Amino acid sequence: MAESDSQWCPSLAPALTLRHDSVRGTDLLVMPERVVVLQGHAGAVVGLCDGTRTVPGIVGELAERFPGAPVAGEVPAFLDRLRQEGWLK
Repeated sequence: MAESDSQWCPSLAPALTLRHDSVRGTDLLVMPERVVVLQGHAGAVVGLCDGTRTVPGIVGELAERFPGAPVAGEVPAFLDRLRQEGWLK
């Protein structure tokens, strides 16, 4: 993770909303013209992207919630992919 990434406090792009679909039991990333179904715990990761937590802060919080999960290796790359899609700022 680059130094600038460690200071990045991700948040959803303004036109996006995170919603939970109780019928399907999954989280959705709702965009103006599209819906993305989030798999696994991706909704929990995106839910922490409120613009106040750094990426290491998000990783630390998830490590407490999901002990033993490989969050340090996977979450920064996942967040970076969402940023490249333009879904996080």
